[in-house]
Amino acid sequence: MAPGLSLYLSTVSIRRAVMDDSGSIARIYNQGIQDRTATFETRLRDASEIARWFDGRHPIVVADAAGAVVGFASTSTYRDRDCYVGIAEFSVYVERSGRGKGAGTLLMRELISESRRAGFWKLVSRVFVDNAPSRALLRNLGFREVGVYEKHGRLDGVWRDVVIVELLIPDSQD
Repeated sequence: MAPGLSLYLSTVSIRRAVMDDSGSIARIYNQGIQDRTATFETRLRDASEIARWFDGRHPIVVADAAGAVVGFASTSTYRDRDCYVGIAEFSVYVERSGRGKGAGTLLMRELISESRRAGFWKLVSRVFVDNAPSRALLRNLGFREVGVYEKHGRLDGVWRDVVIVELLIPDSQD
């Protein structure tokens, strides 16, 4: 690991998100929306919209560096049917200046642990096929690429394909 990288990671701690983090989470999510590399969303979010994510069921964790939130990972409902109650969708976002430095890995490790404690047995998501950093991060954490949804959605008028990823959470409930 490069010296600068280990210094950066030594300043980052991962913790459960609290409602007061909603503004910081919105700021980071909005960077992802603006960058057009990780989501089909195009409308920016505000703190009140993020606050609705805190439903008491779905874990949200943040990366904190010297009191500032620099990244987050969250879960949400996969499907409303009872048979899917143990499956959660996930997202992970790191602020622009901190990308590629390991915070995403720390966030996802904690999100997996929190998801296990919350009773989830599987995490799923979709990743743009050309988002090599996210795909590598998830592969390194044991996520499996299940397949590709072609023409899954349009972003700025262009069809985008996504890779479906899943992780069966080790030691979770059967």
